[in-house]
Amino acid sequence: MKQLIIVLLLLSPFLFTQCGGSKKATASSSKSRQGVKFVKSKTLSDVLAIAEQEGKLVFIDFYATWCAPCKMMDKDVFPDKNIAKFFNKNFISYKVDGEKGNGQNLAALYDVKAYPTLVWVDKKGRVMARTEGGTYHTELMELAESALANAGM
Repeated sequence: MKQLIIVLLLLSPFLFTQCGGSKKATASSSKSRQGVKFVKSKTLSDVLAIAEQEGKLVFIDFYATWCAPCKMMDKDVFPDKNIAKFFNKNFISYKVDGEKGNGQNLAALYDVKAYPTLVWVDKKGRVMARTEGGTYHTELMELAESALANAGM
């Protein structure tokens, strides 16, 4: 735990600053795609600000481009109507490539050791729930509900 706090303190200047650009977080612009809506942002701090404004938790999907379970979730789980309805109502969803750019810093901060790693955080970035590996519908919903309960929502 002490090491995690030290890592947090060392990485926080990098994690909560812009890395090349001043764009704020925006919702995915693909209108034809149904499913969980992931915001696009270069920084977690912008996503946390949206979550605070909307009174929601943040769901972070740490993925890698080569990861087969990540692709399965993108194809089979995140487009599901029921998952999308629940997640879009209760969370600000954020996809992070844990091997590129600022995603590497966030992956270190949240101790990502496998892909996908799914993490639910509150408006201050504190973990409410997490899991590693591909997760199907039922388990994903259970974890999401657990995150909401842990946050008192």
